[in-house]
Amino acid sequence: MTRVSILMGSPRDADRMEAATAMLERFGVDHDVQVMSAHRTPDQVAEFARSARQEGYGVIICGAGMAAHLAGAVAAHTTLPVIGVPLSGGALDGLDALLSTVQMPRGIPVATVAVDGSANAAVLAVEILAVGDAELAAAVDEFRKGGAR
Repeated sequence: MTRVSILMGSPRDADRMEAATAMLERFGVDHDVQVMSAHRTPDQVAEFARSARQEGYGVIICGAGMAAHLAGAVAAHTTLPVIGVPLSGGALDGLDALLSTVQMPRGIPVATVAVDGSANAAVLAVEILAVGDAELAAAVDEFRKGGAR
């Protein structure tokens, strides 16, 4: 099974991204968590994104607040599915991050979930992986039957 990477722009985002980790663990999906910034470490972000497929990743989840360029910066350098999680905080409490995440140019899509919606980002990542994995698809079906909590 391919794995999922959870990226966040700052260590301070860990509490809001923790639900993604918990959800991936619930489904038994191999994953890692890394901190890298589209603004402070752009070369690291680009190199990670370019090599992600070869490193065995199938989906990348990116959580970022305010300008929230992380998901877009990753999507610009990979053809893997990228899911953006706009994070609350700042003067607009997440609205700025939401708008930054959803407004991607044609040909560079980023799937976007609700502000602070890292659990749903993980569920979407699992659903994407389940397209080619019958066992994982069955687990998603059971999860949905159980009320998806």
